[in-house]
Amino acid sequence: MGEQNDSPGKELQHRTRAEAPGKKSWHSQAYALGAVSNFMSTFLTFPIYKVVFRQQIHAMAVSEAVRQLWHEGPQYFYRGIYPPLLSKTLQGTLLFGTYDSLLCFLSPVGPHTLGHRWAAGLMSGMVEAVALSPFERVQNVLQDGRKQARFPSTFSILKEFNSYGLWGRLSLGYYRGFWPVLARNSLGSALYFSFKDPIQDGLAEQGLPHWVPALVSGSVNGTITCLVLYPLIVLVANMQSHIGWQNMPSLWASAQDVWNTRGRKLLLIYRGGSLVILRSSVTWGLTTAIHDFLQRKSRSRKELKTD
Repeated sequence: MGEQNDSPGKELQHRTRAEAPGKKSWHSQAYALGAVSNFMSTFLTFPIYKVVFRQQIHAMAVSEAVRQLWHEGPQYFYRGIYPPLLSKTLQGTLLFGTYDSLLCFLSPVGPHTLGHRWAAGLMSGMVEAVALSPFERVQNVLQDGRKQARFPSTFSILKEFNSYGLWGRLSLGYYRGFWPVLARNSLGSALYFSFKDPIQDGLAEQGLPHWVPALVSGSVNGTITCLVLYPLIVLVANMQSHIGWQNMPSLWASAQDVWNTRGRKLLLIYRGGSLVILRSSVTWGLTTAIHDFLQRKSRSRKELKTD
């Protein structure tokens, strides 16, 4: 019984630390596991995401957002899914892969302290923001119902961005709203990775099935992180939905506009928070659980080959 009291999360940490520092097969596989887990969770939760986006843009109730999507017709319901599906798959690849690589660089043989996890999460979020901000930009324009006639496809948006000059393509086109994206992603990644393992380890010690601690840990982390950073999420959605080079509002002007249109009330900034809780819980719960499941399967296959 004494040997079986170690939680699955601690067992993973012990085995990871026991591996030779020069052995990179486990760490390189983190990129593939992150890609698969994010792809699956994004596809399953896209309908929730689209309703939340409409709330952030139009400051409407859940029922109104659902009614708006219903009136547009089923042919438009999954409009805009390809950019987030691609970007979230790349996000999982970068987020889990670079985090694992950076963590091993900061602490090759362990133990991984809270400071190590925070620093690795912060840097992996920065890499993610630089690489994926253009995808989110295109996605937010596609999902804005006010722009369906002018920009019916991804190609039409790319054509618009490419008509700007070099600096305009970056600042007004693909990287519109980059600074709040950088703050949101880096802080969100740091929070997620800092507290994921402690929560998962604590639940695993209760003797629960393997998938329960991962699901609950991801759900709790996703919910708390999104609620803390929700004002940045709203700001990014509003900044990136704007298109056209004339009179493009600055970061400060965009923040003031969001604050004023929400009646200068924090409660209205958080309008749509109920769906954000649901989306974050489901998305990060599924992502963490799928990632943990694939990780265990991969380790089991490797152990069978070495026996």
